[in-house]
Amino acid sequence: MSLYHTEIQWGGPGADWHKDSDLQIVISNRNGVVPQSGRPATGTQVSWSGPQGNGSVTFFNDGVSFQGTAQFPNEGPVGYRGTAAS
Repeated sequence: MSLYHTEIQWGGPGADWHKDSDLQIVISNRNGVVPQSGRPATGTQVSWSGPQGNGSVTFFNDGVSFQGTAQFPNEGPVGYRGTAAS
């Protein structure tokens, strides 16, 4: 499980970033894509879609950070980034 403090950005690439809700991720099957204890490897891409919104992110710096896009119900798409909680 990895916990990230997240920010969203609307208004284009030069716009300000705004604090958003934390993101918690665990994905495992035969091997941990996002392990129960640890972070995803650099270059790992995760996408999701459901009633609460959708997103697509890529992890960097041994899983310390990610960057991508997200879209939440009744909102337009936004830039989405996060930094590991610790």
